[in-house]
Amino acid sequence: MTTAPFDPGRPCPCGSARPYADCCQPWHVGQPAPTPEALMRSRYTAFVLELAEYLSQTWHSSTRPSSLSLEGSPQWLSLQVLSAGTRGDRGQVHFRAVYRSGDGFGYLEEQSDFVLEQGRWFYVAGDTREGTLKPGRNDPCPCGSGRKHKACCR
Repeated sequence: MTTAPFDPGRPCPCGSARPYADCCQPWHVGQPAPTPEALMRSRYTAFVLELAEYLSQTWHSSTRPSSLSLEGSPQWLSLQVLSAGTRGDRGQVHFRAVYRSGDGFGYLEEQSDFVLEQGRWFYVAGDTREGTLKPGRNDPCPCGSGRKHKACCR
């Protein structure tokens, strides 16, 4: 597996607040993710870094698309894990990812299913819903700058 050029000392895009080198990078270079949540975070980061090969390799063969293009993907901005758990060789992760598309913001919320096979977790499928974010003037900007929306991306 290969990784996109990304400074391993920078905070990981998955929002863990850990450096990429200590968070998702080990999974991107071939180590198995230890939990469904770790795999989901690494897959989110793979979308951010446009690592289509990693996404395909971590998608269960029973549901994996024959090809995967990330061309035209939105700009992913943040990830929030709402819940995660395992039961035997099955796992679920409920997350919400915020993105920028054109001049607006949206979100993807998904309840994802994972399966453990031969010591590796794989993404199987997810129940998704999408929506538009309409932050108020004084709300934090969805871009993650820490500034109020009215002074940032309005």
